[in-house]
This record gives sequence, structure tokens and C-alpha cells, in this order.
Amino acid sequence: MLNIALPKGRLGEKVYTMFEKAGFECPSIKENNRKLIFENTELGIRYFWVKPSDVSIYVEHGAADIGVAGKDILLEYAPDVYELLDLDIGKCRMAVAGKKDFRNPSQRPLRVATKFANIAKNYYKSIGRDIDIIHLNGSIEIAPILGLSDVIVDIVETGTTLKENNLEVMETIVPISARLIANKASFKFKTKQIERILESMREQLKEQKK
Repeated sequence: MLNIALPKGRLGEKVYTMFEKAGFECPSIKENNRKLIFENTELGIRYFWVKPSDVSIYVEHGAADIGVAGKDILLEYAPDVYELLDLDIGKCRMAVAGKKDFRNPSQRPLRVATKFANIAKNYYKSIGRDIDIIHLNGSIEIAPILGLSDVIVDIVETGTTLKENNLEVMETIVPISARLIANKASFKFKTKQIERILESMREQLKEQKK
């Protein structure tokens, strides 16, 4: 049985379509219910829905053989997994944003509000800037408005939320997209199944780019 962790939500639905086109369909996954685990015993495949930020944990620890996780999660938590393919979906960017009248305080560490502490630390280390991290889990855009932080580091898709709160992108740290990942032991022992999925997805991506 090949175990596949899918991220809940629209991204997961798009990803499942790619698996379906690869010949790994599981019709019960499309039924309107609250089940989290779906099996196709004939094909020897099991899908399960998990929180997007947890996919890499399931894969790293072997509860899932493969899964789909955002590059942001892979950069932030550095799980010990194989990153097999950029699926070119769920595209956005990790960026630094702040108030439009922001002035960089050179005489003290920059206060950075984020839930991506490692990405922020690594970025600012690479440019030689001292920072103080303020770890927040939601509504990060409020932090510079209320003076809690100088800037934020967060995922930006359209930038609409930033504009509505009088903030703007100052730097793009890295582009983000969904990646197909594999457990290292599973890749060794279930190579044939995983390679078949990988090849099909590569072909699908080529077709889309034509």
C-alpha cells in the first residue's frame, strides 16, 4: 500500500487531480463526507487529508510515503525528506513587507514579526542584518501598524491584504510553490510506484507548458 498525504483545501484537490491523471485514482475521495482516509485496494493506494503544514511531518516519519508540501514549509522546518518535483501550483512568494513610510533603523536590531522564524533568520543573516524575531501565528499584518514590529516576513499571494492595510512588499525572499516529497526509506523500497507517479507528473507539467 502506497500512502499519500494530501494538503487539505483547494491545493490538495488540484494535487489529487494530478495523481488521478497518473492512474492512481480513488473515487471515494470525491464523495461528500468528512472522512480523512481513502483507499483503493485494487491499486494498492491510500490517500489521507492533513493540515498543509503537517504533510512533511507525516512523510518524514514514514506515516506517508509521499506527499505534497509548500516550499515555505520545507525551508522553515527542513524535514529530512527527498524533494522530488516542483508541481508549479500553489504559487506565491515569501516576502518582507512594511509600512509605506518605513525607515530602516540602522542603530538597533530590526524587529521582524513572522511565523517563519527560520526563513527570516536565514535571510537577514545572509545580508548581515541583526534582527529580533517576534513570533506570531496570525494577522501578522497588524504588527507594524501597531508598532509591535518594524516589518513582517510572510507569504504574499496577490498583495491585496497588504495594500488594504497600507503596507507594501519591500523584498522578495524566495518564490514558493507546491513540491512532491518522499520519505527516504519509502523511495528506496517503493521506487517503482513512486517513479511512475513522478514521471506522469513531469509529463503533465510539460503538457501544461506547451
